[in-house]
Amino acid sequence: MPSAAQDTKIKILPPEEAKKIAAGEVIDRPCALVREFMDNSLDASASEIDVSVDGGGIIRTEVSDNGSGMDLQDLELCCLAHATSKIRSVADLEKAVTLGFRGEALSAAAAVSHLEICTSRGGLNAWKLETGPGTAEARAVQSRRTKGTSVRASGLFDALPARRRFLKRESSEAAACLAVFKDKALVFPEHSFRFFQDGKLKAFYAPRESLKERFSEIALAGAEEKFCYEITVLGQGYKIVIVFGGPELSRTDRRQQYVFANRRRIQDYSLLQALEYGTRGWFPNNTHPVGAVYIDIDPALADFNIHPAKREVRFADIGAIHHSITKALENFRRRTYAGFADTATATAGENNKNSLFAQALEAETPAAKTMAAEKPAEQSFSYNKSAALPITQIAAEQNFSYEAGNAAESGNNAVIFLGRLFDLFILVKKNDRLYIIDQHAAHERILYDRFINKKIKRQELLVPIPFSAETEEDSAYLAGRQKDLADLGIVINRDQTGSGWHIEALPDGWKCPDAETVREILNLKNADKNLAEHWAAAFSCHSAIKDGTWLDDKTALALAEEAIGLEDPRCPHGRPIWAEIKKEDLLKAVKRT
Repeated sequence: MPSAAQDTKIKILPPEEAKKIAAGEVIDRPCALVREFMDNSLDASASEIDVSVDGGGIIRTEVSDNGSGMDLQDLELCCLAHATSKIRSVADLEKAVTLGFRGEALSAAAAVSHLEICTSRGGLNAWKLETGPGTAEARAVQSRRTKGTSVRASGLFDALPARRRFLKRESSEAAACLAVFKDKALVFPEHSFRFFQDGKLKAFYAPRESLKERFSEIALAGAEEKFCYEITVLGQGYKIVIVFGGPELSRTDRRQQYVFANRRRIQDYSLLQALEYGTRGWFPNNTHPVGAVYIDIDPALADFNIHPAKREVRFADIGAIHHSITKALENFRRRTYAGFADTATATAGENNKNSLFAQALEAETPAAKTMAAEKPAEQSFSYNKSAALPITQIAAEQNFSYEAGNAAESGNNAVIFLGRLFDLFILVKKNDRLYIIDQHAAHERILYDRFINKKIKRQELLVPIPFSAETEEDSAYLAGRQKDLADLGIVINRDQTGSGWHIEALPDGWKCPDAETVREILNLKNADKNLAEHWAAAFSCHSAIKDGTWLDDKTALALAEEAIGLEDPRCPHGRPIWAEIKKEDLLKAVKRT
């Protein structure tokens, strides 16, 4: 019989083979080399960092800095497994504030590439060390360098052909290296960064004074910085800086949204969601803000040691951070809206513009732009009594309620109805201000808020609406979200054949034709987790009074009063509901002051 030793299937891998396999968790692509080498440069207090890649980083990846450098003893230890100057025990992880701390990067790089390090501490003596797969104990030799460190990795995965075959084209790998380079530059605005690709300078970022300036420079290619904002939030054990763009910089995807924790870029859907939640109602449907959330947190409140590349973090209380981001953005928007008229006046004054219409244009509001663009002869009021809808019909058909007698109120705080403009706007006066209110946008926001904040009434259909899902994806979406849709007042079920569907109930007040109703329901599959908000936006848009609809005086006044009192004066698609003009600005415009 064979011995037990002959039967065993478990073998101990040779150390060199085990080292190559483990290295793959840290170094999987050239961009991982860029990330790890730049982290070491930044931890060494470098203020100038150059990154060079040849052949997409596969042939050569090099990072050079002007940091503190290493002495001979540190250099000969740095490429050994778990050699680190950052921590001494597991307990130190709760205090680590450096980008690197595990001592794996240089060891992993040496296991999968030929590694060359040249360094000088304090500009005194310079040393060079070379190592790579299969290299015996490396010894440093004297070299020439004035300051800092250069780390060069050549021939990535030459010793692991199977791994090299899975790398992408050189152009794709170079793009990934540049993306990592930009991530680092985004969080260190006070540093200087240069990126070279195949010997050519591809990116240069000089030192900047703020995160907002650096974000605009990198994420927005230096354009439209005036539409970027920076706000700071302080919490228990953490500080958050949020840099984001206004509606003028909206995007159709989320590729320009970033989250950084202790100056590392991380993947955290919930915190990106907080950026979306805090700006909801500010951006048109199906568009997203550009922005970056920078979190500086006590290391004891976050675990960065759960991912080989430190791309994931476990926070002790992520709910508090999420809430802080959302509330800070919401409060910023409220303050911005409250100061609308003053901001417009200040901007116009700086530019030495006395025109009221020029001031309105500076505020970038659609209503103001419309008023400014029209010819003076066309700026007149019209009233066609035969076209006016009775107030009872408006209340019944447009889901709008009112209280009679508001127009007769006296006192400075009363909202006084003045008239209508272009069959689009309601004009009212309150205190010393003229409000030009977009009637469709205002009604849309009112209906949206009611839909979100109140229990949805469901209307059973006398005749169900039959339809077929065009794709398997649509059918799977409907099957998986039936309960969520029912919570929104939409009841759908499969037909008897099992291949089609029936809409059996819709929210009370829904008015769209059948085909458009089906299309709106299927469009909800793109709503991620904000199903109620997307449906509320669609419902309010279709149900709101349309441009050209004539409201009688009482209904128009009631709509205006509710619009002025809204917490968020933008429609669900992000457009302003009203423009505001102060009496003093009007007097200036006609040279009365």
